[in-house]
Amino acid sequence: MADPYRDDRVVTRKSGVSVWVWIALAIAVIAGLLFATGFWSADVKEGAMPEVSVDGGKLPAVDVDSKEVVVGTEKKEIDVPVVGVKDNGEE
Repeated sequence: MADPYRDDRVVTRKSGVSVWVWIALAIAVIAGLLFATGFWSADVKEGAMPEVSVDGGKLPAVDVDSKEVVVGTEKKEIDVPVVGVKDNGEE
């Protein structure tokens, strides 16, 4: 006769910690790549707060130093190897 107080069920719980660890790792790798390629830079210089003056109804003037993106094309001549098939006489 089966014991009514015995529970043979096995309960497993998955924690979401591994997902968060992978997300944090991915963010760290992406940030590292951005710093390594120079897209982001951590040049910290001493400075003062910018002076901003606004006339009524006008947007303030903003001076932004950003990366320069140069896009263009150039012609190049590339030697491409000739690929052929040899027939060795077998069928």
